[in-house]
Amino acid sequence: MTVPPLDVIGFGNAIVDVIARSEEAFLDRHGMRKGGMTLIDEERAETVYGAMGPGVEISGGSAANTMVGIAALGGKAGFIGKVRDDELGGIFAHDIRAAGVAYATPAATAGAATARCLILVTPDGERTMNTYLGAAQDLSPADVDEAMVASAKVTYLEGYLWDPPPAKEAFLKAAGIAHKAGRTVSLTLSDAFCVGRYRAEFLKLIREGTVDLVFANEAELMSLYETDFDAALAQLRQDARHGVVTRSEKGALAVSGDGLVTVPAFPVPKLMDTTGAGDLFAAGYLHGFAKGLGAEECLRLGALCAAEIISHIGARPERSLKDYAAENGLAV
Repeated sequence: MTVPPLDVIGFGNAIVDVIARSEEAFLDRHGMRKGGMTLIDEERAETVYGAMGPGVEISGGSAANTMVGIAALGGKAGFIGKVRDDELGGIFAHDIRAAGVAYATPAATAGAATARCLILVTPDGERTMNTYLGAAQDLSPADVDEAMVASAKVTYLEGYLWDPPPAKEAFLKAAGIAHKAGRTVSLTLSDAFCVGRYRAEFLKLIREGTVDLVFANEAELMSLYETDFDAALAQLRQDARHGVVTRSEKGALAVSGDGLVTVPAFPVPKLMDTTGAGDLFAAGYLHGFAKGLGAEECLRLGALCAAEIISHIGARPERSLKDYAAENGLAV
């Protein structure tokens, strides 16, 4: 069967997000690390879910959010991630396909339930995530659709996938297929604490060329190199073929062997929720990259997409990103 070519295919945890507002006292009572992502078991997931206030449930997962963003920009995106054949698994599959993303990973018929991420948003807009990975951990090399990967200009890999060993194997298999087809492989570092767990392995992926394009925020970059921002950026410039770093209100930058490009943050009337900001920044950048745009244009698209997401609750766009970009003079 002929596979329609894709701009980007993402590999990540297939998760349903449950998002609720919270005071910092709630985080303290439940021993949560503000601003971080903590992996929890099913029992802890049930406890936190029962104590949370009213929430919004929507399909999520970092790489999945990025693929939805690319589709909202008019790009051709696909996603590979594992769910269980349960209610939440059905919701995830329906949502991501309805958003225009190609998704055909077979659901598991036994084992852990579909993953969910319990997100507490404090009054300052910061989000604290408690993630039960469930069936998402069962992604394996057998789930890698070789034809889809080979068709995509960019294969985008979520750092969180480095936790479960079978998913790590799927990650490496996909990277090999992509490179054999002459494609680009990209990695998002996902979380500073994730970097802390796998620093040496992530550096090896970057330095040995398994990854061509790496995404990080300031905290992740400094964790990767265990130094201050300027020194870490200089090291990234040496190690990575292409590196992209987001700096919240300070904007974003891209580095490669031949230069450094910076752009300011896109203005936002009011910060509502930072959930998904990095995911949607990556969507804008990758969409531009796949279209052959220059680094500055890619960064501006990323900044615009991030601004749209942080202006409301939730990690999925609430308007056409393609129209939003056009209104602001950005080619898509």
